[in-house]
Amino acid sequence: MRNPIIVALDVPDAKAALDLARQLAPVVGAFKIGKELFVGAGPDIVRAIRDEGGAVFLDLKFHDIPNTVARAVAAAAQLDVAMLTIHTSGGRDMMVAAEAAAQEMDNPPLVLGVTVLTSMDGNDLNEVGITEDPTAQVERLAQLATKAGLRGLVCSPREISSLRKVLPQKGQLVTPGIRPKGSNADDQKRTLTPAEAIEAGADWLVIGRPITAADDPRAAAEAVLAELSF
Repeated sequence: MRNPIIVALDVPDAKAALDLARQLAPVVGAFKIGKELFVGAGPDIVRAIRDEGGAVFLDLKFHDIPNTVARAVAAAAQLDVAMLTIHTSGGRDMMVAAEAAAQEMDNPPLVLGVTVLTSMDGNDLNEVGITEDPTAQVERLAQLATKAGLRGLVCSPREISSLRKVLPQKGQLVTPGIRPKGSNADDQKRTLTPAEAIEAGADWLVIGRPITAADDPRAAAEAVLAELSF
């Protein structure tokens, strides 16, 4: 089994990100670059982490008209990212265009559909006019993403089991909201431990502050691996 840990580099600048990448590259599977870091450091931070030997999950959650998203996916692929995200709520045509753009590349990135953010619960969905509970909304969007040809999804670990019934056998699930035993939930409302998420059927585990804010980030990552019996 490959190393499933994706470390979320939710830090404000390139120096902090590279310091973490150099410590953690030997013991984790990939690094997630989100909006804060990408806006602050630009595409060069992707190149720098790739130069350190780290795979990159570019988590910018594209959501726009189909042509614009397709061009964004193509640009991300040129940076040699392994994974990237789009919002499934952008609709079928947008998702089809994104996957088609990825497949035009020599080394296609995994385009992951984001269903319901792990910071949202039923009350949050109701406030934006969605009356279904989070699990039902996740399943609805996951089915749409599968029909559009996406090969993977980002979802709360609480929905992994149900999504395994929707996804094709080779479909991949990337799960934020992972909190090792003894960690604070922070702003995540639907969480599982790493071992629980893998047991439920997750392929990749996105872990941020429990590793990056630890006194010894590498030791924290190694502790997660030990929990997973690596």
